[in-house]
Amino acid sequence: MSSMDVEIQLLAVVVAVACALPGVFLVLRRMALMSDAISHSILLGIVLAFFVVHDLTHPLLVLAAAATGVLTVALVEALYRTGRVKEDAAIALVFPALFSVAVILIARHAGGVHLDVDAVILGEIAFAPFRRLELWGMDLGPRGLHLMSAILLLNVGFLTLFYKELKVSTFDPALAAALGFSPALIHYLFMSVVSVTAVGAFDAVGSILVVALMIAPPAAAYLCTDRLPLVLLLAAVFGAASAVGGFWAAQFLDASIAGAMASASGVVFLLSFLFAPDRGLVAQARRRSRQKVEFALQMLIIHLLNHEGSRREREESRVEHLQAHLRWKREFARRVVRRARRRGWVEAPDRGRLRLTSQGREMARTVMLR
Repeated sequence: MSSMDVEIQLLAVVVAVACALPGVFLVLRRMALMSDAISHSILLGIVLAFFVVHDLTHPLLVLAAAATGVLTVALVEALYRTGRVKEDAAIALVFPALFSVAVILIARHAGGVHLDVDAVILGEIAFAPFRRLELWGMDLGPRGLHLMSAILLLNVGFLTLFYKELKVSTFDPALAAALGFSPALIHYLFMSVVSVTAVGAFDAVGSILVVALMIAPPAAAYLCTDRLPLVLLLAAVFGAASAVGGFWAAQFLDASIAGAMASASGVVFLLSFLFAPDRGLVAQARRRSRQKVEFALQMLIIHLLNHEGSRREREESRVEHLQAHLRWKREFARRVVRRARRRGWVEAPDRGRLRLTSQGREMARTVMLR
């Protein structure tokens, strides 16, 4: 593995963690689409700033792009507060307009400049090691790595400093206002951090990967736990795993690294969607199966209790009758009976005939009184 491969993976991990941390609150606030809006609309700020300075490396491009991200949030909020459109519709109205203006400006006035729309959208992290940071003749590594490391520290510092305010304003804005916080101020500060993060990752990995790393790992983490600190930790771990796994998948498939990383983040989400401890599809299927058996156990002991001492007791208490009377399949009926016998609720003194034990009789009465 070459030093370039190490630098690409290190940059990808830093970008993934820097995107995943604010992405957790985007997911919790149900504003996942905002990451897509910001990562596309900032292109307008880059284009306008380039027309002013005529230099793709000038810091003004970063500032203008971040300002455009904040402008996107402000426009979305302004549309939403009119009450005429919902928030998702407002997002879908604002960012295509800003992005399309940027595309038109590139096509009309920057045809000979390296502002390629496809590269902007897809990105190519493989080129990041070629853009070096040199000070006093010393090679300090890729510029993007230093920029994203600074943004990662900014995100960690912001979340640490405003953790309580973000948590309260995310889950209960009214309580935040009652406690003296300003939910609007926290919201705009947070969206400014999101904008800066999107701008920093924009050049290295493109907008598609920014959206993937900002949403998929946090969404996967949210499926695994309800504890916010653990969600933040898992989101960072899932993001880093997606970055490294995507890199090696791209090497194996000889495909786009950014595309492979985005796909890997989707695979991580799919695995969480299927196998998360409580919210995963497999866990839910097992829980429904257990609930079905538990309900059937209650039906069985109540059925036997209701027919104790009746003339048809021998017929009503046979397993074959359960299949017809309760409309259970044979294998399911036998499974329920086996479970009831293991719990000591039912016994079978005669072949095929069931009878409640004293414990089963008391349980049946308890269930009927609920």
